[in-house]
Amino acid sequence: MKNHLHRPSQHFLDRIDRLVDELQQVRQVNQRMDKIAIFLEDIRLADVIQNYTAPRKLLWTNFLAGLARGLGLTIGTAIVLAILGWLLSKFISIPIIGEYVKQLIDYVGSYRSPY
Repeated sequence: MKNHLHRPSQHFLDRIDRLVDELQQVRQVNQRMDKIAIFLEDIRLADVIQNYTAPRKLLWTNFLAGLARGLGLTIGTAIVLAILGWLLSKFISIPIIGEYVKQLIDYVGSYRSPY
């Protein structure tokens, strides 16, 4: 009878030991995450301070970012419109849709530069 009571209690103690180990691991991970969060806040604060102390750098960075966005938008729009025009040109042979596509192509072509 003594052996029977000893087994479940030992199993219970082993389980508690595993849970304590897991809890310690979780605490270590939380400490690491806290250090990372503090580090990221310091970096962000340094970035904000740098932007306020160097307005020329901020203007230059924003100018380059706007230039890149505008160039990307222009190139992306040209690619999408070229693909759309190519797809529409495939529908010219379809009886009803083809007439509308042909009129659209003629309309766009009338605005092309003669150079």
